[in-house]
Amino acid sequence: MPEGIIIKALSGYYYVKPLQDGSIATGEETVQCRGRGIFRKKGTAPLVGDRIIYGLTENGEGTVDEILPRESELIRPPVANVNLAVLLFSLREPDMNLNLLDKFLVHIEHAGLEPLIVLTKQDLADDDHEATREVKELYERIGYEVMVTSSLTGSGSEQLRDRLAGGVSVFAGQSGVGKSTLLNRLVPGLELETGEISLRLGRGRHTTRHVELMDIGNGGFVADTPGFSQLDFLELGVEELSVCFREFASYAENCKFRGCSHLHEPGCRVLDAVEAGEIAGSRYEHYKLFYNEMKDKKRRY
Repeated sequence: MPEGIIIKALSGYYYVKPLQDGSIATGEETVQCRGRGIFRKKGTAPLVGDRIIYGLTENGEGTVDEILPRESELIRPPVANVNLAVLLFSLREPDMNLNLLDKFLVHIEHAGLEPLIVLTKQDLADDDHEATREVKELYERIGYEVMVTSSLTGSGSEQLRDRLAGGVSVFAGQSGVGKSTLLNRLVPGLELETGEISLRLGRGRHTTRHVELMDIGNGGFVADTPGFSQLDFLELGVEELSVCFREFASYAENCKFRGCSHLHEPGCRVLDAVEAGEIAGSRYEHYKLFYNEMKDKKRRY
């Protein structure tokens, strides 16, 4: 039975690229498949990114017969086997939003994925190199990988393309930051629709309608996902939040009290680190904001 990877799911069909020795088989057409009823009985469903076993039918279509073990699974966007989460945030139009970036990082850490922060629209921030440097250094000190790109000039595109080789990456971030424009740079001839930026609202139109894997030609796939304007914390327990701030870890293990919330307890090493400037004030303020937001949601639900 042939093996393939689901690159798109739409209207009950799964579009499968055949694999050969784990790589896309050259010269093979995409196979349109239906899922077998057994998946509904098991309460599961194939996802974009799944490696599957499929069978061919007489009409040239196919059936998804078996889902191979997943390395990872995201609920939103619904995609499997992602190695890298690429978080795109613009330096201008819309302006840099560190609160939203930190919220994305919490979700990515909780999902167990490796994040890559990509700062876009460098060409619009040429008058403020210091601000760009400060953001880059802030997150690199924490241990995150950060790249700076300009889709207008192409700066950073090849470096990013090399970084994405050989794996499945998911693109996410605030609407209007240039995801589609950057993907058009990475995959010549792709010609994704790009949205105009609303300066009044400070956000772009959502131009992506469904999750789809795009082959970038070097063994890598990119999932372009619908733009996000907000994220909630319903799937995350409040006691898990501090673990998603990776710079807290080395201090939290030495807190006086087990289960320390890092808000008011005596002997809290995280609070000491914030006061000493070893943990960035902006990150800690966002931690408190998210903690209270989660508490409020738990009370409402």
